[in-house]
Amino acid sequence: MKTLRIITASTRSKKIPSSLSSSPRSPASFPPGRRRSTRFFSLYTAAATSLLLFPSLSGVTSALANSNSNQQQRAMSCRKTHVTDRDGSGTITVSPRNEAEQSGLLVISHGLGDTAEGFADVAEQFASEMPWLKIVLPTAPTQKVTMNMGMAMPSWYDIVGLDERSNENCHGIDESRARIAGILQKEHDATGLPYSRMVLAGFSQGGALSLFTGLQLESSLAGILVMSGYLPAASKLKLSQTDTPVWHGHGSADPLVQYQMAEKTKSILTERGVKNYSLNSYPIPHTVSPSELGDALAFLKTVLPFDESIKVTLKDPKDMSVKELKAAIRKAGLSAVGLMEKSEFIKMVQDHRDGKL
Repeated sequence: MKTLRIITASTRSKKIPSSLSSSPRSPASFPPGRRRSTRFFSLYTAAATSLLLFPSLSGVTSALANSNSNQQQRAMSCRKTHVTDRDGSGTITVSPRNEAEQSGLLVISHGLGDTAEGFADVAEQFASEMPWLKIVLPTAPTQKVTMNMGMAMPSWYDIVGLDERSNENCHGIDESRARIAGILQKEHDATGLPYSRMVLAGFSQGGALSLFTGLQLESSLAGILVMSGYLPAASKLKLSQTDTPVWHGHGSADPLVQYQMAEKTKSILTERGVKNYSLNSYPIPHTVSPSELGDALAFLKTVLPFDESIKVTLKDPKDMSVKELKAAIRKAGLSAVGLMEKSEFIKMVQDHRDGKL
C-alpha cells in the first residue's frame, strides 16, 4: 500500500496510509537528510501550540528557524518522473525530468515559522502523481513577528495575535504578495505557460498569502488551494478575480486558526463575488491529514489535468550559455562530468529533450 509520511506533534515517526490515487507506483523514498527538516515542521507545530499556554516559549520557533536556515546548501535529488533542486537560497523546485513535458505550475507557500522544507515531501508526492507539474516552494524572509514577542522568524507578514486577523494591517504582506506574483510572472515570461495553468497553494499563513495574492492578479489562475488558512488584511484586498476556483481545507479542531475564521473567509469572499469557494472540514487540529491531502490532490487534478496541447517554450540549447547548459543538465538529473566542449553540453541537453537520455 502506498504510504505518505506526515509528521506532526502527535504523529511523529508514524507512517500513515495514503489513498492519494490508485496508481501502482511505489512512493519515492525520502533521503535521510530530509528527516531533520520534517522534524523542524513537527517541532514548530508543537511550539506554536505551546504559545497558547506558555507565551514565554515563543522564542523556540525563532531558534529552530534560524538553526534550519543557517545550514542551507545546494542539493539535488532525482526520481523517475522529476528532479528536486534545493538552490541554497531557501527555494525548492520540483521539476519534470524532461522540462519539455511541463504543462502546469504549482507554488506552495509554507506557514509561519516554517521553511520550504515543511512541504517538500508533499510536493514530491504530488509531483509523482502529476508528473507534468513544476512545483516551486519559496521560503519566507526572516523578520520580527509581534505574536512571537517581537523576535524574528520566517514569516510572510506580521501577525499580532491568534484572534481574528481579517482586520489586521499584516505589515509586509504586500511585499510577499509581490514576490509570489513574481514567481508566476517569471514562469510565464520564461516558458509562455499561461496563468490558467497555474495554482497557488499554501498552509496557514502561506495559505492566507496565496488567497490574498491569487484573487488580486490581473489574470485568472487555474485555482487557489488553501490549507488551514484565512483571509488576511481584508480591507487591503482589491478583488479582481471572482471566477478562480478556491479549495479550502481546514481542521474543525484547529486551535491556532479556528474554523470560524475559515467560515468567515468564505462568507466575506462569496459576498464580494467569488463564485466557486469550496470549504472542507476535517477532524484535525492545525495540521494536514492524508484525507485532506488526498482531496487537495483531487482538486489539483481537476483544475490542472494533463493537457498535451500545452507546450512550454524552451530556449534553444544552441542559444544557451555554458552556465545555462550546465544548469539544464543538472536539473535533468544528469552529469556533465567529462564534457569539455560547448558542443558536447548542447548535444546532451538536446538528446535529453528528445528522449534519448
